[in-house]
Amino acid sequence: METLIKVNSVSKEYKMGNQTVKAANNLNFTINKGELVVILGPSGSGKSTLLNLLGGLDKPTSGEIIIDDENISALSDKELTRYRAKEIGFIFQFYNLIPNLTACENIEILNDIVDKNINGKDILSQVGLSQHVNKFPSELSGGEQQRVSIARAIAKKPKMLLCDEPTGALDSHTGKIIIELLVNLCESENTTVIIVTHNNEFAKVANNLKNIDMVEALKKERE
Repeated sequence: METLIKVNSVSKEYKMGNQTVKAANNLNFTINKGELVVILGPSGSGKSTLLNLLGGLDKPTSGEIIIDDENISALSDKELTRYRAKEIGFIFQFYNLIPNLTACENIEILNDIVDKNINGKDILSQVGLSQHVNKFPSELSGGEQQRVSIARAIAKKPKMLLCDEPTGALDSHTGKIIIELLVNLCESENTTVIIVTHNNEFAKVANNLKNIDMVEALKKERE
């Protein structure tokens, strides 16, 4: 398989008063195109920090992140904004939908950001919501809102989907539907899907399970 992501000796430090906290400590791994990768770890272990680094929302303190042969850690803020807009789809625990826009409009708003002709109705049909195109977020269940957010994330056909606890606000049944949807998207579109979670259910469906224990790394750093 072709490698999409290379993380080489990446650390991320934050200053908290007189203390330096390492949210990520000397991480090294690769991820291939078309893989579904689950990064397991408890709350506070640095999972979201890692996702932010991969998505260009933050820069490492040291090391480099290579995405499709491009070192994104060396990009300017303007270049990172372009990278996020064109290459990355984000899915979060809370859906981040615009309340006064319909499901369809929440997707087609991407036409103001990316140079593509996105048809919201077509994208919603891919996630089984063709009957809800004109509904507002308040008229949808939690699972339906998450499917709208997934539809919005895949609409621009990103190189990878970055998912931060995508089932955390859902009941177990609805959560399984979202897991199946992400697996099917990975298989049908050859999209790299990276999920950070503490939910072991994801481990059953992952091509590649990475248990990155950044809590232990942080403890060792402090000793």
